[in-house]
Amino acid sequence: MTDAPRTSQAAAGNGPSTPRASYWTVTVRRIDGDPLKVRRRARWRRAVNVLEVLLWLFPGLGVRAAEITVPNGSFERPSTSFVSVNIDDWQKPPKPDWYQEGDDIFWEQLTGLFRNPAPTSPSYIDNMDGDQALWLFAVPEVGLFQELGDPANPTGEAIVFEVGKSYQMTAGVIGGGGGMLEGVILELAFFYRDDASNQVTVAATSITNSASLFPSLTHFVDSTVAVPTVAATDLWAYQPIGMRFLSTVNTNLQVGYWDLDHVRLMASGQPMLVEVELENGDVRFTLESDPGLQFDLLASADPGVPIEEWARLTTLTNVTGRVTYSEPATNSNGRFYQARQLE
Repeated sequence: MTDAPRTSQAAAGNGPSTPRASYWTVTVRRIDGDPLKVRRRARWRRAVNVLEVLLWLFPGLGVRAAEITVPNGSFERPSTSFVSVNIDDWQKPPKPDWYQEGDDIFWEQLTGLFRNPAPTSPSYIDNMDGDQALWLFAVPEVGLFQELGDPANPTGEAIVFEVGKSYQMTAGVIGGGGGMLEGVILELAFFYRDDASNQVTVAATSITNSASLFPSLTHFVDSTVAVPTVAATDLWAYQPIGMRFLSTVNTNLQVGYWDLDHVRLMASGQPMLVEVELENGDVRFTLESDPGLQFDLLASADPGVPIEEWARLTTLTNVTGRVTYSEPATNSNGRFYQARQLE
Protein backbone atom coordinates (compact mmCIF):
# COMPACT_ATOMS: atom_id res chain seq x y z
CA MET A 1 0.00 0.00 0.00
CA THR A 2 1.22 3.49 -0.73
CA ASP A 3 2.45 5.82 1.94
CA ALA A 4 1.08 9.16 3.00
CA PRO A 5 1.89 12.28 0.94
CA ARG A 6 5.67 12.12 0.64
CA THR A 7 8.71 13.97 -0.57
CA SER A 8 11.32 11.21 -0.25
CA GLN A 9 12.31 8.99 -3.15
CA ALA A 10 10.39 5.68 -3.44
CA ALA A 11 12.33 2.43 -3.30
CA ALA A 12 11.64 1.48 -6.91
CA GLY A 13 11.48 4.82 -8.64
CA ASN A 14 10.74 8.46 -8.03
CA GLY A 15 7.41 9.25 -6.50
CA PRO A 16 5.67 12.61 -6.86
CA SER A 17 7.29 15.46 -5.00
CA THR A 18 4.03 16.91 -3.75
CA PRO A 19 0.67 15.41 -2.83
CA ARG A 20 -1.43 17.93 -4.73
CA ALA A 21 -2.33 15.64 -7.64
CA SER A 22 -3.03 12.47 -5.69
CA TYR A 23 -6.24 10.50 -5.39
CA TRP A 24 -7.38 7.15 -3.99
CA THR A 25 -9.57 4.42 -5.36
CA VAL A 26 -10.59 1.46 -3.25
CA THR A 27 -11.41 -2.02 -4.54
CA VAL A 28 -12.49 -4.75 -2.14
CA ARG A 29 -13.25 -8.12 -3.67
CA ARG A 30 -13.00 -11.82 -3.02
CA ILE A 31 -10.89 -13.71 -5.54
CA ASP A 32 -12.15 -17.20 -6.35
CA GLY A 33 -9.81 -20.03 -5.44
CA ASP A 34 -8.04 -21.27 -2.36
CA PRO A 35 -7.45 -18.18 -0.26
CA LEU A 36 -9.63 -15.28 0.63
CA LYS A 37 -8.05 -12.21 -0.90
CA VAL A 38 -9.15 -8.67 -0.26
CA ARG A 39 -7.39 -5.84 -1.97
CA ARG A 40 -7.06 -2.13 -1.62
CA ARG A 41 -5.33 -0.28 -4.41
CA ALA A 42 -3.89 3.21 -4.20
CA ARG A 43 -2.92 5.20 -7.27
CA TRP A 44 -1.20 8.49 -7.86
CA ARG A 45 -2.45 10.46 -10.84
CA ARG A 46 1.16 11.16 -11.80
CA ALA A 47 3.96 8.61 -11.92
CA VAL A 48 1.58 5.76 -11.10
CA ASN A 49 2.60 3.56 -8.18
CA VAL A 50 0.21 0.67 -7.49
CA LEU A 51 0.45 -0.68 -3.97
CA GLU A 52 -1.82 -3.27 -2.44
CA VAL A 53 -2.96 -4.90 0.75
CA LEU A 54 -3.46 -8.63 0.32
CA LEU A 55 -5.08 -10.83 2.95
CA TRP A 56 -5.60 -14.55 2.82
CA LEU A 57 -6.10 -17.65 4.90
CA PHE A 58 -3.72 -20.48 4.30
CA PRO A 59 -5.63 -23.54 3.00
CA GLY A 60 -6.21 -26.36 5.43
CA LEU A 61 -6.41 -24.30 8.60
CA GLY A 62 -10.18 -24.15 8.49
CA VAL A 63 -12.57 -21.67 10.08
CA ARG A 64 -13.62 -22.05 13.69
CA ALA A 65 -17.36 -22.16 14.31
CA ALA A 66 -19.17 -20.37 17.12
CA GLU A 67 -22.27 -21.83 18.73
CA ILE A 68 -25.47 -19.79 18.82
CA THR A 69 -27.78 -20.61 21.71
CA VAL A 70 -31.07 -22.17 20.61
CA PRO A 71 -33.71 -21.45 23.25
CA ASN A 72 -35.07 -24.74 24.57
CA GLY A 73 -32.94 -26.58 22.03
CA SER A 74 -32.95 -29.67 24.24
CA PHE A 75 -36.74 -29.55 24.81
CA GLU A 76 -36.41 -29.36 28.58
CA ARG A 77 -39.19 -26.78 29.03
CA PRO A 78 -41.76 -27.10 30.34
CA SER A 79 -40.59 -29.87 32.59
CA THR A 80 -42.85 -32.91 32.56
CA SER A 81 -42.95 -36.15 34.52
CA PHE A 82 -44.33 -38.00 31.50
CA VAL A 83 -45.53 -36.05 28.42
CA SER A 84 -46.63 -32.54 27.47
CA VAL A 85 -48.05 -31.03 24.28
CA ASN A 86 -46.71 -27.61 25.32
CA ILE A 87 -43.24 -26.68 24.04
CA ASP A 88 -41.62 -23.47 25.23
CA ASP A 89 -39.92 -21.18 22.67
CA TRP A 90 -41.10 -23.25 19.67
CA GLN A 91 -44.23 -22.91 17.56
CA LYS A 92 -46.43 -25.44 15.80
CA PRO A 93 -47.89 -24.83 12.34
CA PRO A 94 -51.66 -24.32 12.27
CA LYS A 95 -53.94 -27.25 11.58
CA PRO A 96 -54.51 -27.62 7.83
CA ASP A 97 -58.11 -27.71 6.61
CA TRP A 98 -57.79 -31.25 5.32
CA TYR A 99 -56.87 -32.72 8.71
CA GLN A 100 -59.93 -34.09 10.47
CA GLU A 101 -59.65 -34.32 14.24
CA GLY A 102 -61.44 -37.16 15.96
CA ASP A 103 -61.12 -40.27 18.09
CA ASP A 104 -59.45 -38.09 20.73
CA ILE A 105 -56.51 -37.40 18.38
CA PHE A 106 -56.03 -33.68 17.87
CA TRP A 107 -53.55 -31.73 15.76
CA GLU A 108 -52.05 -30.23 18.91
CA GLN A 109 -51.12 -33.72 20.09
CA LEU A 110 -49.03 -34.63 17.04
CA THR A 111 -45.98 -32.89 18.51
CA GLY A 112 -44.97 -32.77 22.15
CA LEU A 113 -42.39 -33.48 24.82
CA PHE A 114 -41.70 -36.73 26.61
CA ARG A 115 -39.46 -37.61 29.51
CA ASN A 116 -36.78 -40.25 29.10
CA PRO A 117 -37.77 -43.35 31.09
CA ALA A 118 -35.53 -44.84 33.73
CA PRO A 119 -32.26 -46.42 32.56
CA THR A 120 -33.68 -49.82 33.43
CA SER A 121 -36.48 -49.38 30.86
CA PRO A 122 -36.07 -51.00 27.41
CA SER A 123 -37.23 -47.66 25.96
CA TYR A 124 -34.48 -45.65 27.65
CA ILE A 125 -32.61 -43.48 25.09
CA ASP A 126 -28.92 -43.79 25.88
CA ASN A 127 -27.69 -40.48 24.42
CA MET A 128 -30.51 -38.05 25.18
CA ASP A 129 -29.30 -34.54 25.99
CA GLY A 130 -30.93 -33.73 29.31
CA ASP A 131 -34.08 -35.52 30.44
CA GLN A 132 -36.59 -34.72 27.69
CA ALA A 133 -37.00 -34.91 23.93
CA LEU A 134 -39.59 -34.20 21.24
CA TRP A 135 -41.98 -36.48 19.40
CA LEU A 136 -43.27 -35.52 15.94
CA PHE A 137 -45.80 -37.70 14.12
CA ALA A 138 -45.26 -38.74 10.52
CA VAL A 139 -48.32 -36.91 9.24
CA PRO A 140 -48.13 -34.38 6.38
CA GLU A 141 -47.50 -30.78 7.51
CA VAL A 142 -46.86 -31.67 11.14
CA GLY A 143 -43.87 -29.70 12.30
CA LEU A 144 -42.18 -27.36 14.71
CA PHE A 145 -40.32 -24.11 14.11
CA GLN A 146 -38.53 -21.30 15.88
CA GLU A 147 -37.44 -17.83 14.79
CA LEU A 148 -34.53 -16.42 16.74
CA GLY A 149 -35.57 -13.06 18.08
CA ASP A 150 -39.17 -13.34 16.92
CA PRO A 151 -41.43 -10.95 18.92
CA ALA A 152 -43.44 -13.93 20.15
CA ASN A 153 -40.26 -15.50 21.45
CA PRO A 154 -38.75 -13.60 24.43
CA THR A 155 -35.12 -14.05 23.44
CA GLY A 156 -34.19 -10.41 23.02
CA GLU A 157 -32.54 -9.00 19.93
CA ALA A 158 -33.05 -10.89 16.68
CA ILE A 159 -30.27 -13.20 15.53
CA VAL A 160 -29.94 -12.77 11.79
CA PHE A 161 -28.22 -14.33 8.79
CA GLU A 162 -25.04 -12.24 8.76
CA VAL A 163 -23.20 -11.54 5.53
CA GLY A 164 -19.92 -13.43 5.40
CA LYS A 165 -21.09 -16.22 7.70
CA SER A 166 -22.30 -19.75 7.06
CA TYR A 167 -24.68 -21.64 9.32
CA GLN A 168 -25.23 -25.24 10.36
CA MET A 169 -28.11 -26.71 12.33
CA THR A 170 -27.75 -30.19 13.80
CA ALA A 171 -30.36 -32.24 15.64
CA GLY A 172 -30.42 -35.72 17.10
CA VAL A 173 -33.05 -37.81 15.28
CA ILE A 174 -34.58 -41.26 15.77
CA GLY A 175 -36.76 -42.69 13.03
CA GLY A 176 -38.88 -45.80 12.95
CA GLY A 177 -41.00 -45.18 16.03
CA GLY A 178 -44.57 -46.45 16.19
CA GLY A 179 -44.24 -48.78 13.23
CA MET A 180 -42.94 -46.08 10.87
CA LEU A 181 -42.44 -47.37 7.34
CA GLU A 182 -39.24 -47.11 5.38
CA GLY A 183 -39.23 -44.14 3.03
CA VAL A 184 -40.96 -41.73 5.43
CA ILE A 185 -39.33 -38.29 5.15
CA LEU A 186 -38.62 -35.55 7.68
CA GLU A 187 -37.27 -32.18 6.55
CA LEU A 188 -34.79 -30.06 8.49
CA ALA A 189 -34.65 -26.51 7.17
CA PHE A 190 -33.56 -22.91 7.61
CA PHE A 191 -36.02 -20.21 6.58
CA TYR A 192 -36.67 -16.49 6.66
CA ARG A 193 -39.86 -14.44 6.36
CA ASP A 194 -40.64 -12.50 3.20
CA ASP A 195 -42.54 -9.21 3.18
CA ALA A 196 -45.83 -11.12 3.29
CA SER A 197 -44.62 -13.05 6.37
CA ASN A 198 -44.40 -16.32 4.45
CA GLN A 199 -41.72 -18.79 5.45
CA VAL A 200 -39.18 -18.99 2.61
CA THR A 201 -36.75 -21.91 2.69
CA VAL A 202 -33.06 -20.96 2.66
CA ALA A 203 -31.63 -24.48 2.91
CA ALA A 204 -33.17 -27.88 3.63
CA THR A 205 -32.17 -31.50 3.99
CA SER A 206 -34.44 -34.54 3.88
CA ILE A 207 -34.05 -37.44 6.31
CA THR A 208 -35.46 -40.69 4.97
CA ASN A 209 -36.33 -43.40 7.45
CA SER A 210 -34.55 -46.70 6.96
CA ALA A 211 -33.31 -49.51 9.15
CA SER A 212 -29.75 -48.81 8.05
CA LEU A 213 -29.90 -45.13 9.06
CA PHE A 214 -31.80 -45.78 12.29
CA PRO A 215 -30.86 -49.25 13.51
CA SER A 216 -31.94 -48.45 17.09
CA LEU A 217 -35.00 -46.81 18.62
CA THR A 218 -33.00 -45.84 21.69
CA HIS A 219 -30.09 -43.91 20.19
CA PHE A 220 -30.18 -40.51 18.47
CA VAL A 221 -28.39 -40.03 15.15
CA ASP A 222 -27.21 -36.52 14.26
CA SER A 223 -28.62 -34.95 11.09
CA THR A 224 -27.47 -31.59 9.72
CA VAL A 225 -28.62 -28.84 7.38
CA ALA A 226 -26.24 -26.07 6.28
CA VAL A 227 -26.50 -22.58 4.79
CA PRO A 228 -23.52 -21.57 2.62
CA THR A 229 -21.74 -18.29 3.24
CA VAL A 230 -24.33 -15.50 3.13
CA ALA A 231 -23.79 -12.91 0.42
CA ALA A 232 -24.98 -9.31 0.60
CA THR A 233 -27.25 -9.99 -2.39
CA ASP A 234 -29.04 -12.91 -0.72
CA LEU A 235 -32.65 -12.11 0.15
CA TRP A 236 -32.17 -13.63 3.61
CA ALA A 237 -29.16 -11.46 4.45
CA TYR A 238 -29.78 -9.77 7.82
CA GLN A 239 -33.16 -11.47 8.19
CA PRO A 240 -33.93 -13.31 11.47
CA ILE A 241 -32.85 -16.94 11.41
CA GLY A 242 -35.68 -19.45 11.25
CA MET A 243 -35.30 -23.18 11.95
CA ARG A 244 -37.92 -25.78 11.09
CA PHE A 245 -38.71 -29.49 11.37
CA LEU A 246 -41.46 -30.61 9.00
CA SER A 247 -43.02 -33.94 8.15
CA THR A 248 -43.17 -34.19 4.35
CA VAL A 249 -44.42 -37.78 4.27
CA ASN A 250 -46.83 -38.95 1.57
CA THR A 251 -50.31 -39.75 2.82
CA ASN A 252 -49.91 -43.42 1.91
CA LEU A 253 -46.93 -43.69 4.31
CA GLN A 254 -48.24 -41.64 7.24
CA VAL A 255 -47.71 -43.85 10.21
CA GLY A 256 -45.36 -43.70 13.18
CA TYR A 257 -43.39 -40.86 14.73
CA TRP A 258 -39.94 -39.26 14.93
CA ASP A 259 -38.02 -38.41 18.09
CA LEU A 260 -35.80 -35.30 18.08
CA ASP A 261 -33.39 -33.78 20.59
CA HIS A 262 -30.39 -31.50 21.13
CA VAL A 263 -30.82 -28.84 18.45
CA ARG A 264 -27.53 -27.01 17.87
CA LEU A 265 -26.81 -23.96 15.72
CA MET A 266 -23.30 -23.05 14.62
CA ALA A 267 -22.10 -19.98 12.73
CA SER A 268 -18.78 -19.85 10.91
CA GLY A 269 -17.40 -16.48 9.89
CA GLN A 270 -15.06 -16.30 6.91
CA PRO A 271 -12.31 -13.87 7.93
CA MET A 272 -12.65 -10.58 6.09
CA LEU A 273 -10.51 -7.48 5.66
CA VAL A 274 -12.59 -4.33 6.01
CA GLU A 275 -12.22 -0.59 6.53
CA VAL A 276 -8.86 -0.31 4.78
CA GLU A 277 -7.70 3.28 4.87
CA LEU A 278 -4.77 5.65 4.90
CA GLU A 279 -5.06 8.04 7.82
CA ASN A 280 -2.51 10.49 9.18
CA GLY A 281 0.26 8.70 7.35
CA ASP A 282 -0.71 5.25 8.68
CA VAL A 283 -2.02 2.21 6.88
CA ARG A 284 -5.00 0.93 8.86
CA PHE A 285 -7.28 -2.05 8.36
CA THR A 286 -9.61 -4.23 10.41
CA LEU A 287 -9.72 -8.00 10.46
CA GLU A 288 -13.12 -9.56 11.12
CA SER A 289 -13.38 -13.22 12.11
CA ASP A 290 -14.94 -15.46 14.71
CA PRO A 291 -13.93 -14.34 18.22
CA GLY A 292 -10.96 -16.08 19.76
CA LEU A 293 -8.96 -16.72 16.58
CA GLN A 294 -5.30 -15.77 16.27
CA PHE A 295 -3.48 -14.65 13.12
CA ASP A 296 0.15 -13.99 12.31
CA LEU A 297 0.33 -10.79 10.29
CA LEU A 298 3.07 -10.95 7.66
CA ALA A 299 4.36 -8.40 5.13
CA SER A 300 6.48 -8.44 1.99
CA ALA A 301 7.32 -6.22 -0.97
CA ASP A 302 6.95 -9.23 -3.28
CA PRO A 303 3.89 -11.52 -2.87
CA GLY A 304 5.57 -14.21 -4.96
CA VAL A 305 8.40 -15.03 -2.57
CA PRO A 306 8.20 -18.12 -0.32
CA ILE A 307 6.31 -17.66 2.91
CA GLU A 308 9.53 -18.11 4.87
CA GLU A 309 10.79 -14.83 3.41
CA TRP A 310 7.83 -12.77 4.54
CA ALA A 311 8.42 -10.59 7.59
CA ARG A 312 6.28 -11.34 10.62
CA LEU A 313 4.88 -8.07 11.95
CA THR A 314 2.80 -9.23 14.90
CA THR A 315 0.27 -11.76 16.16
CA LEU A 316 -3.31 -10.50 16.18
CA THR A 317 -5.68 -12.02 18.73
CA ASN A 318 -9.26 -11.35 17.70
CA VAL A 319 -10.98 -11.30 21.08
CA THR A 320 -14.26 -9.63 20.09
CA GLY A 321 -14.57 -10.52 16.39
CA ARG A 322 -12.89 -7.31 15.15
CA VAL A 323 -9.26 -6.33 15.53
CA THR A 324 -7.58 -3.30 13.95
CA TYR A 325 -3.96 -3.01 12.85
CA SER A 326 -2.06 0.07 11.76
CA GLU A 327 1.50 1.01 10.92
CA PRO A 328 3.26 3.89 9.15
CA ALA A 329 2.71 3.74 5.40
CA THR A 330 5.73 2.36 3.56
CA ASN A 331 7.87 4.12 0.98
CA SER A 332 8.16 1.05 -1.24
CA ASN A 333 6.25 0.41 -4.43
CA GLY A 334 4.73 -2.77 -3.07
CA ARG A 335 3.53 -3.58 0.43
CA PHE A 336 1.60 -6.82 0.78
CA TYR A 337 0.09 -8.20 3.95
CA GLN A 338 -0.93 -11.74 4.82
CA ALA A 339 -2.98 -12.81 7.80
CA ARG A 340 -2.17 -16.43 8.54
CA GLN A 341 -4.64 -18.15 10.86
CA LEU A 342 -2.99 -20.08 13.67
CA GLU A 343 -4.33 -23.42 14.83
